[in-house]
Amino acid sequence: MAQIKEEKPIITLESLNQELISKRAETKLGGGAKRIEAHKKKGKLTARERIGLLIDKDSSFMELGLFTGDGMYEEEGGCPSGGTVAGIGYVCGRMCVIVANDATVKAGAWFPITAKKNLRAQEVSIENKLPIIYLVDSAGIYLPLQADVFADKEHFGRVFRNNSIMSSMGIVQIAAIMGSCVAGGAYLPIMSDEAMIVDGTGSVFLAGSYLVKSAIGEDVDNETLGGATTHCEISGVTDYKHPNDEACLQSIRNIVDKMGALPRAGFSRVEPVAPKESWETLPAVFSVDRAKPYDMGEILKRLCDNSEWEEYKQLYGKTLVCAYARIDGWAVGIVANQRKMVKSKTGEMQMGGVIYSDSADKAARFIMNCNQKRIPLLFIQDVSGFMVGSRSEHGGIIKDGAKLVNVMSNSVVPKLTLYVGNSFGAGNYAMCGKAYDPRFLFAWPTAKVAVMSGAAAANTLLQIEKATLNAKGKTIDPDTEKTMFETIKARYDMQTSPYYAAARLWIDELILPSETRTMISMGLEAADHAPVTRAFNPGVLQT
Repeated sequence: MAQIKEEKPIITLESLNQELISKRAETKLGGGAKRIEAHKKKGKLTARERIGLLIDKDSSFMELGLFTGDGMYEEEGGCPSGGTVAGIGYVCGRMCVIVANDATVKAGAWFPITAKKNLRAQEVSIENKLPIIYLVDSAGIYLPLQADVFADKEHFGRVFRNNSIMSSMGIVQIAAIMGSCVAGGAYLPIMSDEAMIVDGTGSVFLAGSYLVKSAIGEDVDNETLGGATTHCEISGVTDYKHPNDEACLQSIRNIVDKMGALPRAGFSRVEPVAPKESWETLPAVFSVDRAKPYDMGEILKRLCDNSEWEEYKQLYGKTLVCAYARIDGWAVGIVANQRKMVKSKTGEMQMGGVIYSDSADKAARFIMNCNQKRIPLLFIQDVSGFMVGSRSEHGGIIKDGAKLVNVMSNSVVPKLTLYVGNSFGAGNYAMCGKAYDPRFLFAWPTAKVAVMSGAAAANTLLQIEKATLNAKGKTIDPDTEKTMFETIKARYDMQTSPYYAAARLWIDELILPSETRTMISMGLEAADHAPVTRAFNPGVLQT
């Protein structure tokens, strides 16, 4: 009987969106239903319930790092969301960064990726001058992985260093001890401006009762050692004592409600106008097949207010679109890869998604203009890299690319980045990838992040392998060559997945296309809280 070949499911934008929605729901369960039930039996709310009560009713919460740790630490049982829920929410009308330990994931213990996520949340607070609220419920460092989370510069201790730096910067920090708070982790809430504790469930101490017994022989229970009564009535370590989570969260709201206003950057915003085109029609004009061209203008029609933008140097450097526009009322300068084939100034056809010398030159000048006008920048990436070959090298592609990287790196206006497709090679860098400090970096489920595509990498590595064997007088038969190619490509494709990138915090959040305007708008609103305090100076530029 002939074997029936199993057909691979057809991947569409709709199927990728649905996969994202499903994975979100699964990840938001944290440690799972049983651990949530056990957590609530202690009289505690979950991390997400706490955030829901803290933020304003019916307001948006811009979650960051939902897929942190996805597919990582499988031998340890996994670490969904890095054991922490983080993002930006409105508390009494004021934007705040919120970080909440998820005690249903290994009792809220800190994995290496947990430290990275918490540092990223503090970075968001610092860059955008936003108050930060810590909802603490953590067992401290996850001891089996202590070597990867304790002693290095970007490890656990950096959090407390940041507490100190943020305090000196005048960034308000409020902490609520809503569960366990042990060892080095005890410093985080107490280094905040104000700390509150929940009676009966909250505790904070440098060493728990077992360690105290081991170290000095003293018999003492955890409540006496570091419970709410101890720290509010005896030590004076905490400032407020509350009977339950709900009262504690309301107390935070009461404090935030009294905070005074601070200077803003003053970026231009007018009354928003909805785009004329709907995201629902995007699949008709945007292909998930990264090899197929499309017009970047179709994305801009669904992103920009009234589907309008003013294009800069429209007839020059056509593989990059540079345009002034508004998104949800906010003025932005957009730098986006054009993915359709375009005609160059000499009449030749240029490949979409590739940066040529003239495109790099145009983008560099546009970025300088946006800095001059104090207009925030949005980079939309679907880039394969810079153009290669002798003609490009002779034309100075390295010089023009370096100029773009230089200007973009030295930009003083905030930069936001969106991956809608490929983010490959030096194109990732020039278009404000993670290494270039975008205030926020979002990605659609169609994104791919790598040095090059899986097929290109497999071909390159295969050619190297064949050359090595040929030098030894050996050859590879066609079947072996095909197997090697598929093996290399499969491994590489897995690493280009947006979930792989999100797990490692190379991106802040995976979003649906329909959420793009809201996320970009909230990102710009957050950035507006931080005044631009230095002049734009791109340094030495070769022209």
